[in-house]
Amino acid sequence: METDIGNPLLNIGIFLIFVVATMIIVFRASRNNKTAADYYAAGRSFTGPQNGTAIAGDYLSAASFLGICGAIALNGYDGFLYSIGFLVAWLVALLLVAELLRNTGKFTMADVLSFRLKQRPVRIAAAITTLVVCFFYLLAQMAGAGGLVSLLLGIPDRVGQSVVIAVVGALMIVYVLVGGMKGTTWVQIIKAFLLIAGALVMSVWVLALNGFNLSTLLDKAVATAGTEAILAPGLQYGLSAISKLDFLSLGLALVLGTAALPHVLMRFYTVPTAKEARRSVVWAIWLIGIFYVFTLILGYGAAALIGADVIKAAPGGANSAAPLLAFQLGGPVLLGIISAVAFATILAVVAGLTITAAASFSHDIYGSVLKKGKPEPGSEVKVARITVVVIGVVAIVGGILANGQNVAFLVALAFAVAASANLPTIVYSLFWKRFTTRGALWSMYGGLASAIILIVFSPVVSGAPVNEATGLSTSMIQGVDFHWWPLSNPGVVSIPLAFLLGWLGTITDRRREDAAKQSEMEVRSLTGIGAEGATNH
Repeated sequence: METDIGNPLLNIGIFLIFVVATMIIVFRASRNNKTAADYYAAGRSFTGPQNGTAIAGDYLSAASFLGICGAIALNGYDGFLYSIGFLVAWLVALLLVAELLRNTGKFTMADVLSFRLKQRPVRIAAAITTLVVCFFYLLAQMAGAGGLVSLLLGIPDRVGQSVVIAVVGALMIVYVLVGGMKGTTWVQIIKAFLLIAGALVMSVWVLALNGFNLSTLLDKAVATAGTEAILAPGLQYGLSAISKLDFLSLGLALVLGTAALPHVLMRFYTVPTAKEARRSVVWAIWLIGIFYVFTLILGYGAAALIGADVIKAAPGGANSAAPLLAFQLGGPVLLGIISAVAFATILAVVAGLTITAAASFSHDIYGSVLKKGKPEPGSEVKVARITVVVIGVVAIVGGILANGQNVAFLVALAFAVAASANLPTIVYSLFWKRFTTRGALWSMYGGLASAIILIVFSPVVSGAPVNEATGLSTSMIQGVDFHWWPLSNPGVVSIPLAFLLGWLGTITDRRREDAAKQSEMEVRSLTGIGAEGATNH
């Protein structure tokens, strides 16, 4: 099988059509960007179903589509655990945070956390954790873009792939600069529709080849793999104590991370009321759940029709399972369409992340800390736009370094950092009256530091075993080994530690927070009295 699959010109053509169409939408949406509420929260003008579709678009990232299909194709049952974790996590978001956050906040997560705590230190901490989580998530999307394009355009060398990652970064900067949250949301809605439709077509096609019988499909996958192990647990996470712990760690990170992801939390502010925030989560759960059922069929379809050896040898590794399956089914045209959709997925998610990171910096650090909550009119959005360019450049450099890693796995790291740094403070400040500023700072910095230190000294960064097919180790840095922490995901230690630090910081703090503010936050979070309203144009 050659390295270039399909027709590169056709692939670029389909992709360009998509880029031009979305650019037109973004330009049209950007006409109303008059105030900060328009730029960050789309004027709070989206309905629940629209926002739910956009949340699905934001959440079904390259990790969901490329990473999970690849993980299921290679590791079977263990790969599907990503889908389960990503979906169950929404129940935590729905029950614990969606409605309360929408009522309490304005644009960013820090608005909620600093509502009744000291503004400056809490906002700075929240902005730092937001930027770090967005950075890890951006790495994953950029790595996905590199692998995907190398497969589509037949660019095997890293220099060519690096150029492609730079182009993706530049496109995303334009989207966010021009469209703000409204433009980004429309791109996500369109992309969610395309992605779910594309996955539906491929799933029906795979099932049709197997007489619409899932058992036949699984039997074929077993026959191709030559072992029944892909139907049972244990291929990726073996039976040793360490791999069981690693799996527990991954599960914790996935289930608790979603409710703390800054770019998901920010989506709750684009609807007019808390009721719509709740409706949007229910829509998102349905759309995401249906999509993950498709990933199961696509993953085993790739295992049956293509085989693990071919997938591992392809330029994108595990991330190329879905595109290879598309080529197998519908030739160059379907491959071009599915790849353009995957590419659109990356662009939309990256745009959502970038606007979150930019809002966090400009609204929390510039507007609230440097300008003490009184920035000149229009200056906050200007700072946000400058931040977008800086973040874009950082993402491009990081993406070039992370090229070739499994995308679902990189995203799991972002989830672990979010669950460690943000979730304890969000839960405590919404539900525990006694919670103080010291508790928040200890929890956020402690969770963030412990998660990052454990990632740096884990097999993810150095010292993982060498892959026989490629001759390279699965670590980010080749040829060195400074790891002393055996687990790939830090969640099992860093999440409980952050909860513990939040509690410890609070009970050792003699200062009490403002009781009136506390009562106001409680009433506002539960009833929506005094919440930010929609801006009408």
